[in-house]
Amino acid sequence: MRIDDLRTPAVLVEASLLDRNLRTMTAALPGPRLRPHVKAHKCTALARRQAALGHRGFTCATIREMEGMAAAGLGEDLLLANEVVDARRLGALDARVTVAVDSLETIEAAATGGVREVLIDVNVGLPRCGCRPEEAGRLAARARQRGLQVRGVMGYEGHVMAQTDADERARLTSESMEKLAAAHRDVGGEVVSAGGTLTFACNRLATEIQAGTYALMDSAFAGAGVPFRPAVSLLATVISVQSDHAVADCGLKALGMDHGNPSIEGARVWFCSDEHVTFAAERPLRVGARVRVLPAHLDPTLAYHEHIHVVEGDRVLEVWPVDLRGW
Repeated sequence: MRIDDLRTPAVLVEASLLDRNLRTMTAALPGPRLRPHVKAHKCTALARRQAALGHRGFTCATIREMEGMAAAGLGEDLLLANEVVDARRLGALDARVTVAVDSLETIEAAATGGVREVLIDVNVGLPRCGCRPEEAGRLAARARQRGLQVRGVMGYEGHVMAQTDADERARLTSESMEKLAAAHRDVGGEVVSAGGTLTFACNRLATEIQAGTYALMDSAFAGAGVPFRPAVSLLATVISVQSDHAVADCGLKALGMDHGNPSIEGARVWFCSDEHVTFAAERPLRVGARVRVLPAHLDPTLAYHEHIHVVEGDRVLEVWPVDLRGW
């Protein structure tokens, strides 16, 4: 199959750039120092590539991802870095399952659902899930009373990812990790799980980093000074050409837009609508031409699509199902 044979919009991943990104991260964080987050790509074929490089533990965001990873034989050490109030599907998995807890209710859900291991989720500055650092020890004690093994703590410095200045990002990461370290002293356990693609190099406290975007990268993270290059794009077909703009068939229903407009090399994107991206190109285009659209936010973009096409030049080398999508 060749790229020209694909129906658009279609997800393309450059094989050489994917391999470069994977190996660059493995060199920086070998083996268990990295717990790749599969929510970024939702693809067990890509997860197998990560496992082959020595990363046998994985992070998931949904029960569906946990189930899919276990079914694919990638359940050696799965962390659901998210709270759930019904853990029965997790307890039934043929896999090592750890779940994040931040309340008495989620501890009870883990215990009654058959989950045996937990991490105490701590709010280190991002106002999302996670208990206050001073509450972590009490929750760990309760979890142990309910027969759960408390492996340690986790905390996500997601609010830091918006910082474009590397020094400021490092400072804020250190500030966040001081909160997690205080919680860890009260909780105990061998695991301090934190971090992401933009803080993998400056997060000194975490025993494991939950990076996900690094493998494929998106345009929002690509300019942040990390050593990973965008490997993913959406192939789109130009369906209309006017005197000052062109339109391709890749719009809101194909792209995660919460980080802003996508980008097209050699063009200025004006806006996206349901099925269209409208842009002004530097060179003349004709109807039927193909363009590559770089998403600003990888994770929701991949969740819209059923397949990843791994390409080299104009050849399609492999087609991987995005088999962890859905709920």
